[in-house]
Amino acid sequence: MVSGHRRLQPRKRPRQVRAELTRQRILTAAAHVFADHGYAAGTTNRIAERARISIGSLYQYYPNKDAILVELLNRHLESGVAATRRRMAEGLPDSLEEFVRSVVRTSIENHLDDPQLLRVLAEQAPRSPELLEKVAQHERERVAYIQELFERHPEVRVEDVYLAARLFVSTAELLIHQLIAAPDPVDGARLENELVVMLTRYLTAAPPESS
Repeated sequence: MVSGHRRLQPRKRPRQVRAELTRQRILTAAAHVFADHGYAAGTTNRIAERARISIGSLYQYYPNKDAILVELLNRHLESGVAATRRRMAEGLPDSLEEFVRSVVRTSIENHLDDPQLLRVLAEQAPRSPELLEKVAQHERERVAYIQELFERHPEVRVEDVYLAARLFVSTAELLIHQLIAAPDPVDGARLENELVVMLTRYLTAAPPESS
């Protein structure tokens, strides 16, 4: 039996195009299986059947379903990182509301592909130290970027911009995930509009006067 850290690692990284296509088929099949059946019933046999490969072929790439689920979570994180970096490269937006909307919209779009799969990933995916560090690094990167923008933007009136940046990132990410992946999901456009209003008003409100 494979134990510890190795249980969450792929057996090999494909070097040939054909092997990489097989790996992508496994991941695509697993995404559908986990979304349709949940984690407990999302067996490697079901994944192999959905991918139309033998179970032996699947095990050439992944030792178990935990490793597949972690790979899917990694892929989701990397997509979010890429979207964040694209937005950072665009520079300072013309208005604070425009910036808030771009952040909220990007996060919502990153959660729309398969909300049920994201629910499985968030609630049931195994966590390795490397994966937890990747999540933490992504959050630190986003907070640093948003804090810098808050410090430079004339419309921002909060006093503690570091805490405001952390609140902004956590509120947007957690609320969007919870409401998009809920059994009765909120419409993405309505959620975007309400979050933009809420976050913009928080950032532009005058600080309370000291008594």
